Parts: sequence; structure tokens; C-alpha cells
Amino acid sequence: MPAPPVRPSAPLRRVINAWGTPTPYGVSRSDAIVAQAVADMLQRHVVVADLQAEAGLALARWAGAEAGCVTHCTAAAITLAVAACMAGHDPRRIAQLPDATGLPSRVPMLAAHQVDYGQPITQAIRLAGAQPVPCDNPETLGAALDQAPAACVLAVESHLAPGSGPDTTQALLAQARRAGVPLVLDAAAQDWRAPALVASGADLVLLSGQKYLRSPTAGLVLGRAGLVQALQAQHAGIGRAMKPTKESLAGVLAALQQRAAESPDAWRARQQRKVQDLAAQLSGQHGVRLLREPDPLGGGFDRLWLDIDAGLAGCDANELARRLREGDPVVAVAPHRLARGQVGLELTAVDDAELPELGRRLRQALSGT
Repeated sequence: MPAPPVRPSAPLRRVINAWGTPTPYGVSRSDAIVAQAVADMLQRHVVVADLQAEAGLALARWAGAEAGCVTHCTAAAITLAVAACMAGHDPRRIAQLPDATGLPSRVPMLAAHQVDYGQPITQAIRLAGAQPVPCDNPETLGAALDQAPAACVLAVESHLAPGSGPDTTQALLAQARRAGVPLVLDAAAQDWRAPALVASGADLVLLSGQKYLRSPTAGLVLGRAGLVQALQAQHAGIGRAMKPTKESLAGVLAALQQRAAESPDAWRARQQRKVQDLAAQLSGQHGVRLLREPDPLGGGFDRLWLDIDAGLAGCDANELARRLREGDPVVAVAPHRLARGQVGLELTAVDDAELPELGRRLRQALSGT
């Protein structure tokens, strides 16, 4: 019997990404050189261990780390980093996980660092068989370390984690050093700061390749050689489903080459010009106050927040986000402050050519047309 005809699907809607690097909207757009490297790798065989080793060396040189490696994504890297701190290189312990019997399995972290990036970070910890231990501040975290053996301390640096940043990381590092356990630092969207993050003293630094580096989906792991090797060893255990693909490894290498050819100062200046341009397009919009804020973790770009007075603007922040999300093209905006009446715009993923259309769509959504 012949197969039924394939019905054409509806065309995918175009997206103007004014959120930043959100997973629900494809995170980032890779440069042509990265896409070509991925396409070339998909058409050949390779010794994956050799490709992983090459990527690890390139990552270590880029960030000034002892060692580096790639895993499937940063969420996977969190789980595998915790697993590495629990099981090390021991094949029996690696095979035992996520059964943590007899292993140090507590992971103290700040309660404010319990971010949700589409999955609660605490679940990524539990997937390794570990137990997250939320603490109010570094002092209570230190007390938690004194109560029972811990696998590691987990820190987060993200604009989604209130109060996070270098000072907080150093306070947590001091507690981890006192207790003799590793500090794992999840800094997924902070790849522009990779050398500084490694220099902070964190034992493992976890980044997302697919965010500002614009590689295919990949978790980038940097840090102490022994722990990086232990993390890689977990790919033969619970990390089997979290391993990197040959095309993601090739894409990471190409993205690192592209980054080396890019001027950070020129990139940052371009981001600031885009914010200035859009702010000028929205200036004087009835019921909208424009708030321009630098990235709190030193990314070198500003975000624009639209503070909506619903009584004057004719819609509230939630309604504006809905109108933008349901249009064509879809306009993705940062939702983190909708409850405060603010719609967030990060323009790092918006091309200059998209700015006029973005401004027009925002004005249309505000007016309800």
C-alpha cells in the first residue's frame, strides 16, 4: 500500500528576538562559518574523542583554564558537574549514580540562586542523585557545610539570580575552600566574561555555547583538570544521554575562531547603538516610561525596560507581551518583570535591519492595531 501523501505544514513564523538568548525562541543565530563547520562535520566520520580533546584544548586556551570539555548543554553540565564531585573517576561510583548511597550528596547553594531556566536548577542537581540545600546567605551556607559532608557548593551568576555576581561568588568560594569541597559556578550566559570567571577561583565554570558565542547547543566546561576529566567520565554513566554530538563540537571550535576575530569593544558599541536607536523610536509613547539599565553582570550592553502605565497606555505589560507573542512576526520580549508592569528588551540578537520593524511592531502592539 503506498504511503499517504505528506500534507504541507504551515510555514514557521518569523521571530524578532528582543529577549536576548531564550531557549523557547532558538537561543541565538549562528554565523555562516559556524553553520558551514556543522554541515561539513555532519557529512563525515570522526574519532569523537579526538574532536572532544581538540575542543577542550581550544576552550582552555580561550579562557585561561587548566582544562575544558563540551557536554550537551549547560543543564547537562550542572548535573554532570555535581556527579563528578560525587563519583570522581571511579567506574563503580559512576555506574552507581543516581543512587547516592555512601557518597557525599549534599549541594549547598543560596536560595536566591534557585533559578528556573525552563527547568528548576534544583532538579538538575537531583538528577545526579544529589540533594540541594538552599541557604539564606553565605554564613548559613557555611553552617550547612559543617553539618554533614557535601559534594560541592553551587553558585550562579545570572541576572535571573538576585544578588549574584563576583562578590557573592567569592563569598561562596571562601566557604567551599574552608570546607574542602569544590565550587561549581553556573554562569550560562556569561561567556564574554569567561577568563574572569575562571580566574575567580571556581573549580568548574559552566557556560552555554549557544548563547552569545552563537555555537550549536553545547555546555562549555572550564576548570581544574582533574574535575573536568571526572565530568567527562560521567558520559559513560548518567551522562550518556547528555553527551555532545560531533556537529556541536565542530560548531564550538568554529565559534571560538569567530570570537577570536571579533573585537569585544566593537561588539559592545554596536549593542549600545541599537538600544539608543530603539529608545529614540519609542520616545514619547503615551503611557510608557523607558528605563535603560546596564547588564548587572558586566556583559557590556544595556537592556531597555518599558514601564507600562496601563491606565494611560491602554494595555498592561502582560497584554503587550501577549500581543507581541501572537503576532507575525513574533516579537520575543523578556518576561521577568511583567508582574511589575515592565516589558524587557535585550537587543543583542536583533540585527540593525530589524530595528525599524521592531519599533513599528512595538508601537502597533501598544496601540492595539
